[in-house]
Amino acid sequence: MDESHAIVAHQFDDAGQQRESALLGMWVFLATEIMFFGGLFAGYTAYRFQYAEGFAAASHHLDMLLGAINTAVLLTSSLTMALAVHSAQVGKKPAHIVGWLILTMLFGCAFLGIKVIEYHDKFVHHLVPGASFAWEGALARQAQMFYYLYFAMTGLHAIHMLAGVAVVLVIAIQAARGRYTPQYHNPLEITGLYWHFVDIVWIFLFPLLYLIA
Repeated sequence: MDESHAIVAHQFDDAGQQRESALLGMWVFLATEIMFFGGLFAGYTAYRFQYAEGFAAASHHLDMLLGAINTAVLLTSSLTMALAVHSAQVGKKPAHIVGWLILTMLFGCAFLGIKVIEYHDKFVHHLVPGASFAWEGALARQAQMFYYLYFAMTGLHAIHMLAGVAVVLVIAIQAARGRYTPQYHNPLEITGLYWHFVDIVWIFLFPLLYLIA
């Protein structure tokens, strides 16, 4: 029995069918995630048009530099994840795969760390929606709505990133044990799809929240 057949689960006819099923399952999952985030984006768009002046004023209190750094961090993490998948596809040693996955996790943790710094700044300046929200002037209600959406959207994204880091850690442990080969790397490949999706969501969040004119 060849290696490609030996790794096929009993419910599949061959390795190709198993891979296609795994990819299809991940794409279906990502479609539900798109609808989930899509509701937030739709709500943001509606309020953005209704409270354009307040949203612009509130956006100016975000740190554009930190947002831009986080964007660069995530784009780089997508590259390291893609290199991890490529390393498995071409049969690189487990150390190569693990190395790229560790870098991916480090970039993910760096993103989360920067986001914690941003959140801390909002708490210090009382820009967290609620009883202690501090905003003077007629735009206070509009600004608070902006920050409701800011924390909801970036917080949900951060949770997805945290989950991604945890999954990549599990995949890295399996890669270190030599599990992934050119014939079998489905878990690594679908994890890469999830990671790229989380990165793409941030590519939309950054201009929507940080670059309001």
